[in-house]
Amino acid sequence: MKCRHCKEELTLPFLDLGSAPPSNAYLSEAALRAPETWFPLRLLVCQSCWLVQTEDHAGREALFTDDYAYFSSFSSSWLLHAQNYVNVMRDRLALGPDSVVADIAANDGYLLQYVKAAGIPCYGVEPTASTAAAARAKAIDIVERFFGVALADELVQQGKSVDLVAANNVLAHVPDINDFVGGFTRLLKPQGVATFEFPHLLQMIQHSQFDTAYHEHYSYLSLTAVERIFATNGLCIFDVEEHPSHGGSLRVFAQRRDAGVHRCSPAVARVLAREASAGLTSPAAYSGFQAQSERVKNDFIAFLVDAKRQGKRVAAYGAAAKGNTLINFAGVRADLLAFVADRNPAKVGKFMPGSRIPIVGEERLLQDKPDHIVILPWNLTAEIVAQLSYARKWSASFVTAVPQMELLD
Repeated sequence: MKCRHCKEELTLPFLDLGSAPPSNAYLSEAALRAPETWFPLRLLVCQSCWLVQTEDHAGREALFTDDYAYFSSFSSSWLLHAQNYVNVMRDRLALGPDSVVADIAANDGYLLQYVKAAGIPCYGVEPTASTAAAARAKAIDIVERFFGVALADELVQQGKSVDLVAANNVLAHVPDINDFVGGFTRLLKPQGVATFEFPHLLQMIQHSQFDTAYHEHYSYLSLTAVERIFATNGLCIFDVEEHPSHGGSLRVFAQRRDAGVHRCSPAVARVLAREASAGLTSPAAYSGFQAQSERVKNDFIAFLVDAKRQGKRVAAYGAAAKGNTLINFAGVRADLLAFVADRNPAKVGKFMPGSRIPIVGEERLLQDKPDHIVILPWNLTAEIVAQLSYARKWSASFVTAVPQMELLD
């Protein structure tokens, strides 16, 4: 396989999780009677541009389907994050009724609802029909297409060039990263700004976050790699912020290389230096991640087996893609993890891909009163523990498996 960005041959392994079905391919009851398609799930590192990437086995149309079940608005903390972003960017860029804001991978309109409420003209680009429909229900203008240079050129011809374009948690999801980034260069007004948020590869390595690896994530991003990709495609990074979302993310600010007016913040050099100090530009930094991941997997299995031997009831909360990665890598099935509770009606009544563990409504926790509740979206642990605080009444313990097995008091 050749690098998605620089086309160099990939030879440095990073992570091998065996095989798994796509993590968001939740199963209906009827689908349980049919076979599933599993793909190898291996990550490699480009030693030329240092982009970490998943091997190609499935196209984006097979992964981001019309019934895509991830809706951003089900997380209250993420909604607050989006609202704060809009307030900050409105003030920082002096956005108003004469500005235009776009959101690429707008999902269910979780971010643009706040842009709209601020009286700023806006639109979103979202290829999945299920989430696009949810955004339109909020009276948000949605272009239901995959984004890239061709679509950006069409939007510019329609007079939809932007002052600000946001791209949260999508840069990792694109197979043709050069075409995707090139689209931002075309879409921006000469002095426009693009922001990108993505989980930071450095955090993934340092905190054993192997469960963020799945087929829908084509890339795993450091600022080192992103800076090179952006420069090749006409963008210049002028600022970067670190945020706790998704286990530790970067928010990168970029402008057109040919017309940008913003001075480069010292924060860019600081993050690049920290990545270099951690060894992200040498093969050694990537060599131990497989062993870290296997330790987490083995500890999780041991916990579940121990609980079963003791007659304890274990359930999980949050039918998240990262949970599917953990469960399938560990080979866990419903005999060890009875069900996964979730608030998202698009998932309730379905089954986890691969493991076929049933997904049920949150009320099932009250009915069954499990002894342990495994929080699969560990990045939302504080929010979920507060939401499920009633489980303390029957002395349930909350459990996280990543970055290590932990029973929360």
